Amino acid sequence: MDISVVLATYNEEKNLADCLESVKDLAKEIIVVDGSSSDKTVDVAKSFGARVKIVDNLPNFHINKQKAIDMATSEWILQLDADERVSPELANEIRKVIGHKPQATSHKSIQGFWIPRKNYFLGRFLRKGGQYPDYTLRLYHNGKGKLPQKDVHEQAVVEGKVAYLKNPLIHIADPNFSRYLKRYNRYTTLIAKELKEKEVRYNPLLFIKYVIVLPLWWFLLTYVRHKGFVDSWQGFVFSFFSALRFPVAYIKYLRE
Repeated sequence: MDISVVLATYNEEKNLADCLESVKDLAKEIIVVDGSSSDKTVDVAKSFGARVKIVDNLPNFHINKQKAIDMATSEWILQLDADERVSPELANEIRKVIGHKPQATSHKSIQGFWIPRKNYFLGRFLRKGGQYPDYTLRLYHNGKGKLPQKDVHEQAVVEGKVAYLKNPLIHIADPNFSRYLKRYNRYTTLIAKELKEKEVRYNPLLFIKYVIVLPLWWFLLTYVRHKGFVDSWQGFVFSFFSALRFPVAYIKYLRE
């Protein structure tokens, strides 16, 4: 398949092999932009024949993702994170929609595809709480997709028509709480930086918004309206801590 699988990595030796194993029969080329990892991430990438470029590890990791996208030479780009795996069902679906087969003709005018993602959190895949299907825009024609490189949870911007795939991308996001807290700290720091860049000023109403209103709204949205309670205690922990990102990020911003 004429597909470039592109990744940005930093100290992902424990995750990267499983990720690349899931796409080695799908990708024409694998490109890894590594943020100067101190572990064996680069060695793992090269063992799969990846083209590797070593750069600085930037706080906004979307910048390094875009560097990997810019290096791609294939007709299609599949952008992944090291903790993601392409299921066999998804790989077959990708082959069908972009391959030169009769069933692919209806997709000739489509420039990108949203992919549903299953998120693994502390021992189970989350089914509710707005976490499935967690659509992400990762497959697109080379030259038609670009990351804005501004926001921590941004999606690619694709020029042209996009469609939806049915089979999921597997995201082994948080197999344990220590990894979750590490990612949580990084995300809240990025949100605090965004507040600083927007020159958000302190005032009592804004404090109430970030410390009380937004976390309460988010918890009720994910745990009650989107039925996060169906996912047992993991659903509660996810809703609770994701709601707390607002006050945590705001307090980090005030302390800078």
